[in-house]
Formats: sequence, C-alpha cells, structure tokens
Amino acid sequence: MAKQVVHAACPHDCPDACGVLITVEDGRATKIQGDPQHPVTQGFLCGKVAKYLDRVYSPDRVLYPMRRIAPKGFEQQRRFAPRGQPEVCPDPVEGASVPTPADKTQTWQRIPWDEALDEIAGRFRKIIAEFGSESILPYSYGGTLGALNGGSMDHRFFGRLGASQLERTICSTAGEAGLESVMGVKLGTEPEQFIHARYIIAWASNIHGNNVHLWPFIAEARRKGAKLVVIDPYRTRTAACADWYLPINPGTDGALALAMMHVIIGEGLHDADYVRNYTLGFDQLCEKAKAYPPERVAQWTGIAAADIRKLAREYATIRPSVIRLNYGVQRSEGGGMATRAISMLPCILGSLKEVGGGIHLSTSGGFGLNHDALRRPDLKPEGNRPPLRVVNMVRLGEALNTLRDPPVKALFVYNSNPAAVCPNHNEVVRGLKRLDLFTVVHEQFFTDTTDYADIVLPATTFFEHKDLQTAYGHYYLQVSDQAIEPLGECRANVEVFRALAGRMGFKDACFGESVEEMIDGALASSNPWLDGVSRARLERERQVRLQFSSQSAVAGCQVEPFLPFAHGNFRTPSGKAELYSEAMKALGLDPVAEFTPPVESRHGGEAAAFPLELLARKADNFLNSTFSNLPSVQDMEETNLLEMHSADARARGIADGETVRVYNRRGEIFLKARVDGMVQPGVVSARLNWAKLGPGFRNINVLTSEKLSDLGNSATFYSVLVEVESAKSLP
Repeated sequence: MAKQVVHAACPHDCPDACGVLITVEDGRATKIQGDPQHPVTQGFLCGKVAKYLDRVYSPDRVLYPMRRIAPKGFEQQRRFAPRGQPEVCPDPVEGASVPTPADKTQTWQRIPWDEALDEIAGRFRKIIAEFGSESILPYSYGGTLGALNGGSMDHRFFGRLGASQLERTICSTAGEAGLESVMGVKLGTEPEQFIHARYIIAWASNIHGNNVHLWPFIAEARRKGAKLVVIDPYRTRTAACADWYLPINPGTDGALALAMMHVIIGEGLHDADYVRNYTLGFDQLCEKAKAYPPERVAQWTGIAAADIRKLAREYATIRPSVIRLNYGVQRSEGGGMATRAISMLPCILGSLKEVGGGIHLSTSGGFGLNHDALRRPDLKPEGNRPPLRVVNMVRLGEALNTLRDPPVKALFVYNSNPAAVCPNHNEVVRGLKRLDLFTVVHEQFFTDTTDYADIVLPATTFFEHKDLQTAYGHYYLQVSDQAIEPLGECRANVEVFRALAGRMGFKDACFGESVEEMIDGALASSNPWLDGVSRARLERERQVRLQFSSQSAVAGCQVEPFLPFAHGNFRTPSGKAELYSEAMKALGLDPVAEFTPPVESRHGGEAAAFPLELLARKADNFLNSTFSNLPSVQDMEETNLLEMHSADARARGIADGETVRVYNRRGEIFLKARVDGMVQPGVVSARLNWAKLGPGFRNINVLTSEKLSDLGNSATFYSVLVEVESAKSLP
C-alpha cells in the first residue's frame, strides 16, 4: 500500500494558518492532523478542520461543471412581494423543518468543461459588445487566503478583461485602516510573546472560537500569574474563561479607549519618554481625552465609571500588558475610529518596546509578497479612458439592483457565498434573481449563491492544489503542497482563470505561468524580511519565520522577539505613532479621535421604533458560511437562535424556546428565543448560517444594512436595530 504524509497549510479565513499533515494512501487522503513542528499552531487543529476529510469527500461536493435548467432560486422556492411591500414568509412557525433541497437533476445539467468555458466566454463577449466590459463584476473574498488561489490569476484575468473592480472590504478594512492611521502598517505582537505578558486584554476577541492557537500561550501566561480581561458585548467562550469580563454596549469601544486614556494621562501613567520620542500629537490627544471622563463614557458603554478607572490603571501598571484586538470592534459605524483609539493605548504606554506587550490585530503587513507580480495590475486598460469602475462588495444588493452606466450584466463569484454573507440579504437575492443577469459560481458545494447561478464550476479544496500561505496571526510563511489529485473534474482558481484567458484570446505570457513560477514571483519581493526565503527552502523546512533583524535575546524566548516599534520606526508619514493625523483630517474625520454613537444604536434616532441592538455574529464553528452545510460541523452548533436578556424577554412576554419574529425596516426572520444571559439588556444576538438552512429560507442578514464604516468602507454588522415579538400573537 502506497502511503505518504504531505505538508499543507490551512488557507481558511482564520489568523492561525495552521501547519497541516495529510496522510495519503493509494491516492486517497485518510488522515489530517496538525504539524507538531509549527512553532505557533503546535500540532493541533480546530474542531472544524479536524473533520476536514468530511468536507473533501462529502457526497454533496460539486464535481463537474453544471448548467442551470430550472428557474433561478428554484431550490429555495422563495416568494417575494413587489418592492416596498411586506414579504410573505413561508412556514414562520415554531418547529418549521429545514427545507429539503430540490432534486439536482431537476435543476442542473452536467456539461463538459470545454462547453462551460465556451459558454462563459461567449456570454462575456456578447455582454461587452452591448454594455461594455465594466458590466462584468467579479466577486470574491476569503474562501481561501492562499496567495495564488486567493488573488492572482483572477486579478490578471479581470484586469485584462477591463471588468469592474471589486472593493474587497466586507470584513477587516475598517480595523486595518484604524491601525494603520496610527502605526502605518499591520504588525502586531507575536503569539509567542504572550507568555511574557502579565496583563492581557482580549478586546472583541473570542480567542477560543476563532484564534484557538493563541490560547496555549495565554494559558501559560496565566499560569505565571497573568490576568485575562475580556471586553465584549457577547459572553463568548473566552469571556467565560476570563479573570474579569466587562460586557460593553455594541459600537462604544472607541469611547472606552478614550476614557482609559483620560485616566492614564490624567494620572501620569503614560511613558513620557516614549511619547516624546516616538509619537506625534500627544498634546492634542491630551485635550481630546479630557472630554471623555469615565462618568460620561459609562453612560454610552454600560461599564461603570469605577470599572473603567480600574481597567485603565491595571492596564497601565501591570506590565507587560498586551491587547489582543479583533475585528468585532470595527463592525460598527465608527469601527475605524474605535480601532484607531484603541491602537493609541500601547503607544502612550510605551508597551510596544516590551516583550509581551503591545497590541495584536494583524500580522499580515510583515509578509510583503510581491503582489504586483501575482496580480499584474499593469494588464488593466490604459490610455485616455478613466480608471475602471470600483464596486464595493458590501453593497452588492445596491449594485445589482440600481447600478447604471453600465448595469451589472454578469457576475462571477468565487471564494465567497454572497447570498449568505452579504448584508441586506433581501436586496442581494432580488438582484441575483434577475433574468438578465448572467451568473457564474466557482464552488465546492451547492451554496445559497449557486441557487441563483446559471453556470456552476467545480472547485478544489486545499488538499487538491498547491499554494503559498501567509498568515495574519503569526509570522511564519508556508508552502501548502498538493496532497491528492482533484476529485471529479474540480479545478483550482488559478487553472479556471488561466483557461478563461485562453478562451478570451488573451496572449499575455503571464497567463501561462506555472504555479511554481507564480510562487517564485511572489517571493521576489523588496521586503527585507523575505531575504533568503525561497520556494525550495519553504518546501524543505515546511514553515519559515520572516527574517527579522537580530535583537537582544530574552530569557524564555525560543526565538529572538520581534519588536518593530521599540525605537519608533512607524511607517507613517512622520515616522512616529500618529496620535494626530493629517490624513484623517483630509478625510473629514477628527484628526485625533472621537466617539459618535452609531445611528443604529440605543443612542440613535431609530431606537424608539427598534429598541434592541442586534449582534449579527459569526457562528463559532462555521467560519462565516464555509462549514455551515457539513453534518459533522453542524453538530457543533445550535442554529436559528435569538439570544436575549431575561429583562427584554419578560417585557415582551417571550419565554425561552418560543418562536419569535425579529424585524426592522429591511426584513424579518423567525427564530427560537434563547434567554440565556449571554447578552446584556437592550442587546440581542443571532448567528450567521446559510439562508437555505434557515426558517423561511432566510438568515440574519435580512436585518443588516449596506451602510459602510467610517474608515475602510467595511460592513457594519454590529450597528443594527431591531424589534422582537412573540410569534404566537401573529395571524
């Protein structure tokens, strides 16, 4: 029996980017396990990836190109009323069963790859001739974070085609923009350094749920006496483990950070030397912080003034102190400004010079691959024409239904499931149902989005292709080797767009580059931290830490610690941490920081009609919508719940386990009430799932809006107001 163990790297949208070992016997993967040699992920996998063989060999995989032979949405049989009128929700009652998917033979016809590619190319040519190339819109995000299959040949193809460009901002860009406005780059404290911390704040960071490989370092720090504080509007698994849990009202994190700085500066707890040498705008920050005393901020955040003072003092005096900040903070209307304010805390404290101190939001700025070589932006049309149109992915519903000059006439979806993950779900589905919209989806499964596709193309998993893997939770680069041959007729993103380029007659040599040549091109970067990192070395060593300059050794560190801002060296225009930013001023925003309550919040104008703040959360185990359909992972989640505080349930006559209607002006959904103390009064929470697996073929995004954040144009999933009522009283 032929048996081998192949090294790969998990490419899913998680900061950990685990090293993976895949056992292959006679061409079939028989085992998956963590790579014990990886210094951060250390040989264990999260619960969902540990079950990955169920995904690869699922009987529900898309294995062949398919053409639709039934009406769009036939699988869901959703009933829509005319625009502006209430929708009819089928079976909005307690105990409604999960819909049985339509027989695929009634919906899809298997076709050869050549026929599928010819049809796509032919439709594209016809659409371009009538409406122009910008009437074609690609749509992708984090289905894979592999450098090649996440963003390379696809960018080349759509750039050369002259298609509309997608602004990929649905998840993290508000937080990234806030961090970069202070520090100029996305760098953070190494996970390995957390064992040296003595005070750890997990701020909107459910480490147990979505950053599990950081937890062993935190556990070791706690064994050495460190204190773990969790700030979160939802009582996560991590909050349940904390030494101190501080529930906070949604969207008020920026106010809390300003109040902490009010205390730290007012009591002289900041690092005057670090501030003087390595920051810009401290005097302006002092004046700004005066306006945010804890007593005022307590009214916004729901955190007592005494607790705000205690938090600030402990954070400033128990050293080293570190903040693990995650993206929940930035999913509100003021998310960019909130992240900016929080990012100032380690700057005024000087904790960035301490091993085990600082802040960790993202490490992705360290890798510095040659993305121009991967994506070839030079292929875009030049000359006298204006730049290609940019469409924000958060506003897909608006783009499909209202965009003109030209309208969107073709949509190519890959690495994403917009019919599940996009806000304002009802408008997205209205657009996808358009008869004049030609939609292609490259996918592993029949998702919510394939239910509205004209052509579905079968996609590989990371077992079935080779890629280059960075991370946003550590500083190790990996090559992920192909373990098995693609199942059925599945193809990787790189190969699909290579083939389409050929069908469109593109002769550019870059469309013929091999995967190995593309990896070599990505590594041919001006980033000094990639010096000496080659494909051969990655293939030999499995994972390679970025080549940071030598620094003083620290007792207990297995590698020399990376302290990029110990002596300043911020990548801002001034070279300092910009507590005052001219760039922010140019955007019409406060150049220091400020807090403005979200419009959709208890402090906004719509609270009288819709008094409850909704957290449209990601499920702990589904990884957005990626694993929602797998039975072995579904067993790890309880779905279709609305979590409420007992005071809010009692005021509405709602009992635990009862079916409730959750609604606002955008839509409605029927869920089962769970009165469990996971949220504070005035807050409700529900988790993302596939719409086709939800009651009435809906998910929680029927309630979310397309409003963008203040920085980075991100989605505002946590700035949502709703009302809830018992379904028993409904006709």
